[in-house]
Amino acid sequence: MTKFSTCDICDTHKADDGRVLRVLPGVYRSYGALPCFSGPVVTVKCLDDNSLVKAAVESPGNGQVLVVDGGGSLRRALLGGNLAAAAARNGWAGLLIDGCVRDVAELAQAQTGIFALGHVPMPTDRKNQGLSQVPVQIQGHWLRPGDWLYADADGVLVSESQLV
Repeated sequence: MTKFSTCDICDTHKADDGRVLRVLPGVYRSYGALPCFSGPVVTVKCLDDNSLVKAAVESPGNGQVLVVDGGGSLRRALLGGNLAAAAARNGWAGLLIDGCVRDVAELAQAQTGIFALGHVPMPTDRKNQGLSQVPVQIQGHWLRPGDWLYADADGVLVSESQLV
């Protein structure tokens, strides 16, 4: 992975009016062992059902970032230790979850980036509901499959193309 700083990317694009760069609000917490990650976006849209998250992380990630639109729900965890280990094992650069995670100590050991709104011990019910590879709206910003996501301790950025 190419080294980058979201602050440096923002400095380069500070005159941008949102055409090139979208800056997500600073509401995410880092849970994975890798606090900095980037890659092309793959999307899952689901609410309190991580069936499609499981299917995604159990498939080859090829350095991509899985963006999970969990509707901002704080009721159920969409990712836990086993799925985080699968994501790391299968080459996912990282995951951005607009929802919750669980198994915090295990997530900290997973060799992938994991950003989420929070954590809760309650698992999901798997009912095979949700959508994959569709545009999702995260914190007021549209993210589409193939966009590029950059995440580090200073924030999360999204662009239609690779910037670094």
